[in-house]
Amino acid sequence: MTIQYERPVSHAAHWARRLALFSCLLFIAVVLSHRFGPLTTPHFLVLAGFAAAMAGLALLLAAFGLVRLWQIGARGGKASFMALLLSLLPLGVAGAAAYSYFYNPALYDVTTDAAMPPPWLAVPAVQQDWLPRSSVVTQRDREVQLEAYPGLSGRRYEGALDRVYQGVRKVATAYGITITVEDGLDNILADLEDLVVDPAKTARSAELASEVPIPEARPLETPLTPRIGGPGDVLLQGEWRSPVFGFRFDVVIRLREEAETTLVDMRAASRYGSHDLGMGARMVEGYLKALDAELLGIAGD
Repeated sequence: MTIQYERPVSHAAHWARRLALFSCLLFIAVVLSHRFGPLTTPHFLVLAGFAAAMAGLALLLAAFGLVRLWQIGARGGKASFMALLLSLLPLGVAGAAAYSYFYNPALYDVTTDAAMPPPWLAVPAVQQDWLPRSSVVTQRDREVQLEAYPGLSGRRYEGALDRVYQGVRKVATAYGITITVEDGLDNILADLEDLVVDPAKTARSAELASEVPIPEARPLETPLTPRIGGPGDVLLQGEWRSPVFGFRFDVVIRLREEAETTLVDMRAASRYGSHDLGMGARMVEGYLKALDAELLGIAGD
């Protein structure tokens, strides 16, 4: 009589592979929908959290399948190993996000000038859904930022306002910042017009000197729309999205001419939640370093 030994099958291992595959595909679809589609950040976080939870359950089932394989030689070792690999993506991203959440301070608005931050040309207003936050950035928030990011500071360039403005716009385009509104360009346009010589005006300069001037209406003392920022400031406001996951940030850049130099300050605020996971400070630092490289040779001390 021949006895044939049949190995038991670990159902936990096979369910682990199914759950891990589902969580991985769901996570990829959610990321693509948030980065390139209409999915908003609050809904993205919910679905990404659900995918990570499914991946965590698959990880437990895979571990149980490996234990059964070790103890009684149950089938399912390959399924458990595949489940572990598929769970790495959602669980790895969730772990990195959790680390950034606890390691970085709870800030959503950072700036290079904590004393006088660049003002918004259009105050960002987004429906927060289940991610409420305070609409006012307090002085305590600025103190926390100074403690967490002491190296986050503006730049001073020994160059004209128009030259620095051109570099700021060029680097913004290359860095993925879409400028939507600007203010204070009258100073830059005046500088650019001074550099252009009109032959017709030059030829008639002698004739105009002999003509009697005709009085014209006096311009208004104050413009119809109030000016935002200082009288010599140039403000550029736009939107930036993180390269991989597409988190949205509102950005404002301020240029200020001072003693034959130009000061550049920056402000970035995440659109959702009260915690930007440190991405705002990293984005500002990266942009300013790229601006330094673009304006190499005119940077001041």
